[in-house]
Amino acid sequence: MSNVPEEHPARLAARRSMEAVHAKDKDAWVANFADDGVVEDPIGPSIFDPEGKGHRGKAAIAAFWDKLIGPNRVFFDLRESFACGSECANVGSVNTVLPNGAIMIVNGVFTYRVDAHGKVLALRAYWEMARMKSVAPAS
Repeated sequence: MSNVPEEHPARLAARRSMEAVHAKDKDAWVANFADDGVVEDPIGPSIFDPEGKGHRGKAAIAAFWDKLIGPNRVFFDLRESFACGSECANVGSVNTVLPNGAIMIVNGVFTYRVDAHGKVLALRAYWEMARMKSVAPAS
């Protein structure tokens, strides 16, 4: 996020989130959320969230980490960030390197809404499963 201003509280929370993911720091990532925070990644029903209700509360958010973030290496490439009110919308891609070396590339819009203390109330990811790109592991 070096080319994106960081002064907005939601943008700062987004930066803390991405830094914790890069550092593989589950405790810091979960602590960045409000107690009743929610992760919707992607928004709506998916293979990660069949009911489409999101992962609400710190225990569910920690379980999301354990299943989808912890086993993988995740890298962010943000092209733009727009902040308004208590939210920011980041436009870019997320590259996830799976344990077997395959890479999953998701382009989308990733929004963060924060409370008065800068804790994430909602992390919502707008991306389409059908548009996800994959790169086979090197042999």
